[in-house]
Parts: sequence; structure tokens; C-alpha cells
Amino acid sequence: MKQANAYLATIMLALVAGLGGNVPALAAATQAAPIRYDAARRVFRIDAGKVTYAFGVNADGELQTLYWGSRLMAGDPLPVAVPPAPRSSFDPVGADTPQEYAGWGGPITVMPDLKVHFADGNRDLVLRYDSYRIDDGKLQVMLHDRRAGIDVMLNYSVDAATGIIGRSARIENHASQAVTLDRAASASWNLPPATDYSLRYLTGTWASEWHVRTRPLTPGATELESRRGSTGDENNPWFAIERGAQWNESHGRVWFGALAWSGSWSIHVDQDVLNQVRVTGGYDPFDFSYRLEPGQGLDTPVFYAGYTDDGIGEASRLMHQFERDRILPAHGHPKLRPVLYNSWEATGFKVNEAEQERLAGKAAALGVERFVVDDGWFGARNSDHAGLGDWTVNREKFPHGLKPLIDKVHALGMSFGLWVEPEMVNPDSDLYRRHPDWVLNFKGRPRSLGRNQLVLNLARDDVSQYVFQVLDELLSRNDIQFLKWDYNRNWSEPGWPQQAPDRQQQVYVTYVRHLYDIIRRLRERHPGLEIESCSGGGARVDLGIMGLTDEVWPSDNTDPSDRLSIQDGFTYAYAPAVMMAWVTGSPNWVNGRSSSLDFRFLSAMQGGLGIGADILKWTPAEDAVARRYIAAYKDIRATVQLGRLYRLLSPQGHAPRSATESVAIDGRQAVLFAFLRQGQDAQAYPTLYLQGLDETARYRYRLIHGKAAAGTPAVASGAYWMHHGIDLELRNDMDAAAAVFERIGTAGNVRR
Repeated sequence: MKQANAYLATIMLALVAGLGGNVPALAAATQAAPIRYDAARRVFRIDAGKVTYAFGVNADGELQTLYWGSRLMAGDPLPVAVPPAPRSSFDPVGADTPQEYAGWGGPITVMPDLKVHFADGNRDLVLRYDSYRIDDGKLQVMLHDRRAGIDVMLNYSVDAATGIIGRSARIENHASQAVTLDRAASASWNLPPATDYSLRYLTGTWASEWHVRTRPLTPGATELESRRGSTGDENNPWFAIERGAQWNESHGRVWFGALAWSGSWSIHVDQDVLNQVRVTGGYDPFDFSYRLEPGQGLDTPVFYAGYTDDGIGEASRLMHQFERDRILPAHGHPKLRPVLYNSWEATGFKVNEAEQERLAGKAAALGVERFVVDDGWFGARNSDHAGLGDWTVNREKFPHGLKPLIDKVHALGMSFGLWVEPEMVNPDSDLYRRHPDWVLNFKGRPRSLGRNQLVLNLARDDVSQYVFQVLDELLSRNDIQFLKWDYNRNWSEPGWPQQAPDRQQQVYVTYVRHLYDIIRRLRERHPGLEIESCSGGGARVDLGIMGLTDEVWPSDNTDPSDRLSIQDGFTYAYAPAVMMAWVTGSPNWVNGRSSSLDFRFLSAMQGGLGIGADILKWTPAEDAVARRYIAAYKDIRATVQLGRLYRLLSPQGHAPRSATESVAIDGRQAVLFAFLRQGQDAQAYPTLYLQGLDETARYRYRLIHGKAAAGTPAVASGAYWMHHGIDLELRNDMDAAAAVFERIGTAGNVRR
């Protein structure tokens, strides 16, 4: 009884403080409080969505994970925190404790979150619990090593709808000497001990991104990381861990998470000798060093994670909802992606006012809503060898500047967008000739080129201010609604000669912080501006850059068959609401594969629809097909972009078939896409069983393209479409179909 009273008293005090002493609101707030602390048992508990997360303070003062899984009842007891018993002299008490945030010191053998060395040579750091604060639905827990003078503030946020928790750390030096951080993670996530876990993650390379990989977890470690200075496409900072052999899209326990950071990063997955699984993520420790003088601090990125027992499909849908509601700049009110035309494939670097106006006129006639001029409009930019960094309009190509073209585009009823790559510079540019010291470099060492360009060091205040000023001026002088922000190479020679040697490696953090600040300031100065994150395709897609941009470019590979796999993999971690997909020419420039305009449109309509083909070469018949699909897309795009996505047939591993279904948030519409890359042995296409419908409602279906089997009813219940399914007649190579299901009433109330 005393424990219960102490528990309730703690809640009451925290809530009164948070509500400013508003006692009448206390009862309701107590019921809804997602974060609670049991002072008697020293247990923190978070309840949100369908998830409970709990950790406690053990006898050694360590924060120890207690539970992370399906939501428990309010009265269900949680154990107090007790470190694992010692096994031998090699594994003493504390060595294998599943800590929330561990310093490297004492007997620890688990992967630490924080590793430091002091100016006097000490490298021992033992973090102990000090205090906590609950305020406005967020939790802060203070750890410290009092003797070493290091404080770590752990920050917890929680999304009530999805149960996804965000965690980060602030590390402060309160010692009398400098300390250097050798490793600084955002958080560690601890899973229950088991031997039947498997890890899912995403790998890729240019034009072949977003491959879904699965491997069993066994004792040892798996390191997912980017050492490239940016997010990278070799790995993406997302993970999913499933338990048991029966998991699939709709069944199984899944723990999942993603790191909100656009620089070098690491997610370390470790199974220890006790079969405990630990996922530690944050700054990549490779080449990392961050020096803190007395009184200085460092904030880590946010590491988000969630749980579901409804399979990997539900894990994806929770992530999609969380990104739309909590990550994207619109914060729960994302704008629908307009149908876009990009001029790159039509013109390359041979951009000029007259040709762009012709393309704009044709695009508007097709129903396009946004016209984007790609590379080649500025400086001496006639190839990728020159001009980057000189963000002034090329007056030979645009004699009167961009205004006449922009006015033309607006008069046609479209918004105007422009391609930029502001973080890069060509050696053959006025900017580089003036400031050769502005790039990442090691003094006296060679400077490696990538795509004939170097990386500007945005960590420098003067460089970041220059980039902001030239973009601000470009946007101030021209009525531009959209920037396609590109980034076309990895880092090399990541030196910062203007800094002292023991501070140069801070470039990994400061560069990205300045990048975020530039984009944030531009959006504040130019309300309504929308930005796409592009990096040679999908090499900079993460929750950090997504919080500042409106859409992302998953891949430069626009082959519609390859795109089925690319887009499928993308959706494991990221929402269709941000995924741009283009209809380009046939044969495709990547692989020479030919495909019908129907197949290309239907493939691209699964995300934000764009067109990149040379539309001036389209025939009247092709124009008519394009107009029909664009009109059809506008009718379904809210469902496709913002609805709940179900992956019905996976195209991963070069599988011949792919099918997806999107269900509108209000349940009134569902959209089905089906593809056959390659017919095999005259086999019929598998029956497709819809998901996410109301079993008692009636749905009328119509085809956008393709043919359904004879006898398919025009109207049937949700139960029929989900349990009986629908058969589509797809038999030929590169064949596709799409259907729309509209809810028209309940079983006893059908509108005709």
C-alpha cells in the first residue's frame, strides 16, 4: 500500500508541476499521462499506442531496461531493476547489464553508448542515475559520473498514436579539464533474451538502392553504418528485428527503429553471451572525435524506435504515420505531392528559355502541376565539369533571367521549381578560384574529385553563410516554389585545416548541423517553399533531412520494373507521402529495357507522380494516355500518398510479381496495383486478397487499367474482397493492372 501511495504521489506531483497547479485538470491528465515514475520501485514506465516501455534504476545506480513490447494493463506489475547475476570472474555484476545508456568504464562488456578520454589520460566513465523530470509529455533523466565531471541528460519523447519513442542524449563536461568523446551514441534499445531473432535492414548502391536483407541474429555483432559523411545508400539508418520463424507482413513481433541523422552514422546490433540483443545507434565512431572544453556540451541525434506484434507490414505503417504526423515539416498536415515535370531527360545541360517554355506548355496540357528546370541553368554550366558554386543565371541561356520562364509557368497554372546542388563546387568555377580553401581537404594532400566536383566545408561559418546567402538571394529575386536539392558525391579528405588538429574531426557533426540550419532558415525566410532531398538518388534519405524537406528522390534508376523493388524496399522504412517516382523514356537509359507507357505510369503512381521523359517527342496517342493517367492519379493520390500501405506480393529478389494496396485513412477508398515483370509457364496471376477494409461495408470496384476475371462482381462486401479476393488477368511480360475500390455503404445500405 505504501508503494502504491508513493507511486500515486509521484504522478500527482509531476502532473501538478506540468499543469501549473491546475488541480481540476489533474484527474483527466492522470488517466492520459504516457510517462510515469514509480518512486518506491524506481521504475519508469511509458504507455503509448499499443506499446509499453519500462526501465528502472538498479542497486548500482544504472538505468536498466525492464520491458519493451505489447501494451500492459495499468495495474500489471513490472519487476524492479536487478543486474544479471555474475557468471564467473570474467562476467562480474554489471558486465552484461542491459543499460539504457552506458559509459565505457568499470566491468562493462556490452557495447557502450559513450566512450571518452580525458586530458590527464583517464578513460574510465561510469554513469549513475541522478534525477529525472517529466514535462509536457517528455521525460529527461540525468546520469552523471560525479568524480569525472560528466553529465548526460537522456531525453525521451513519445508519440501517443504509434507508440514510437524518440531518444537522444546531451553530454556535458563539468570537469576542470578537457574531455574528448571517442564514441557518442543517441541511445541503446534492449530486447528480451532469445535465440530466434532475425534482423532486417536496407542496402544498396547508386541506381540499385533499397534492397531488403534478412539475416539471423547470432552471438556477435552486426554493424550498419555510413562512413561517407552523409546518410549513404550502402546502408540506410533503419532496422527491424523480428522474433520467431512465423513472422511475415501481418504476423509476428517486430522491434524497429530509425536514426534521424544525415551525416556519418552507426547502428550496432549485438547479441551477447546471455542472448540479450542490444541496438546502439548514433554518430559513427569511425574517425570520430569531439573535444569538449569545461562547460561545453554535445547533443546527439534522435534515435526513434517502436514495436508491434502485427508483423513487418504494421511496423511500416506505424513508421509512415509517425513520419507524416511528427517528422515532416507540415506536422500532421502534409501537402499532397503535385504531379511534377522535370526537364532533365529532355534537355540535359542544353537548357534555354525557348525550349523550357515549349516543355512547360506541353506539360501543362497533360495536367502537370509543377514544372522543374534541372541542371544547366547557371554559371558556365554546359557539362558537369564546370560552374558548380556559381549560382547566377546563365544569360546566354536565359537572356532576361528566369522571370519570363517563371511567369510563363505560372500563367499555365503550374508552380515553378529549380535544381540546385549548393554543397558542392567544381574546381572550374569562379567560387573555387576565389576560395580554394573552402572545400574539405587535408593541407598539402591531394583533393579527390567525384563527378568532377569537391565538397564545400559547410562546417565553416563563412561557407555556410555564403551558401545561405546565395540561395536566399536566388529565392528572393525569383518566384520559386520548389528546390530539388541535390548532393552528388561522398566525402573524401575530410580535413578542416582552419581548426586545431584535435578539433578537426568535429567536421562530421558541425557540417550537418549547419546544413540543417541553412534549410531551416531558408524555409523561415520563404514560407511555402518546398524542397526535395536528392543525393544521386536515395543516398540521403533519413528522418533528419526528412524533418526539413517535403519529398525525397529514392533512386536515379527510373526503369519501371527496377523501381518496383526500389519502391518496395523504400516503404519498409519511409512513407509513400515523400517518395517521388517518375515516368521516363523507353527504352530506359539505365538498362535499355523497353516498357509500355501503361506500365511506366502505374509503377510511378505508387508514390508522388512525376514525369521526366522528353514529352515533346510523345505522339498524340501517348499524350492521351498520359492525360488519362494523370487525371486518374489525382483522384487517388490522397489514398496512395497518405493511406495505409499493404504489400501484397513482394518484388524483392527479382520476383516476377508485385502488388500493393493503399487504403485511405477514412476507409472510403482503396487502390490496388498489380504487376507482372515476366510471365512464367502460362501460369495465372495469384489471387489478390485485399486488406484493411471494413468487412461489413460494401465496395464498388473499377479498373484504371487491366482486366479482371469473368464473373468479378461490381459490388461486394469488404469481407468478400479480403477473403475471396480478386483475380486479375496478367499474363504477358511487363504487364500491369490497377483498380479502385470505393466504399458505398454497409451491407444493408447500398447506394446505387
